[in-house]
Amino acid sequence: MSGLPLAALSGVLIVGGVLLLAYGLRRTPTDPLPRHRTTAATTWARLSRRPPGPAGRRRDLLLLGGLAGGVVVFALTGWLLALPLIPLLVVLVPWLLSAPANRDIVLLEGLDRWIRTLGATLPTGRSIADAIRASRRTAPEVIAEPVSLLIARLDDRWTSRDALFAFADDLDSPDADAVVAALVLAAHRGGTGATATLAALADSVQDRLRALREIETERAKPRAVVQQVTMITGAILIGALVIGRSFFEPYATPLGQAILAGLIAAYLGSLIALRRMTVPRRRPRILVRATDRTSADAWAAS
Repeated sequence: MSGLPLAALSGVLIVGGVLLLAYGLRRTPTDPLPRHRTTAATTWARLSRRPPGPAGRRRDLLLLGGLAGGVVVFALTGWLLALPLIPLLVVLVPWLLSAPANRDIVLLEGLDRWIRTLGATLPTGRSIADAIRASRRTAPEVIAEPVSLLIARLDDRWTSRDALFAFADDLDSPDADAVVAALVLAAHRGGTGATATLAALADSVQDRLRALREIETERAKPRAVVQQVTMITGAILIGALVIGRSFFEPYATPLGQAILAGLIAAYLGSLIALRRMTVPRRRPRILVRATDRTSADAWAAS
């Protein structure tokens, strides 16, 4: 059997194995009484760190398409490295070129709506604690759980200061610390001037949001350029593989495979460095932990 039919047969067998694997990983109805057993799907999700829900299914489809693409490239070029490398690139490159999630923006948007709700409630004569309790139903989703925990602590007879410091620990954000600090001071003063304080704080949060969005816009520009360069380069390489296959014959040798692996590793390393540069840096918080009562007392007294 010549080389090309053998490669085609190998490709058919690999694709068939992948399809059988996908069939084995499909969802099946669960038993009324769940049993503690390890299935192929749970093992795959654990080993590959599969995201839950639709994101995990999309990633599995990308991986399946990458496996099929690796088989095609192997059949065309004889590169054994293509079988594991193409699926890796298909899954990893889109993630490296995507915009990293900015928790600060999402959290600030939720805090801005929550602060304005509190500010609209306080003029009715309610205290800070009562206004927080009234905001349970209207709290944005991103802070709904921390707000519920804050209300539970207040109902459990925690002091407003301790409950708010624990709320700041739950949010774990320097921007949220500024909001909590204003609420602690307002609660300590009995609500005097709280409405004006919250209105000024909401305006400050809006300014901070505007600055963060401008920063994200500037960070997106080099990312868009790299995305375009990567797509153009990939299209050219695919076209060259189809039209000028003889140009890539040296890469089929063991030395060529090693050089190819080094080139791809260098490019992936540059993408990883780019993503690390665009990930927002962690800023230190301005509030101490709620369990540090000595520091908390000194801060509240000041």
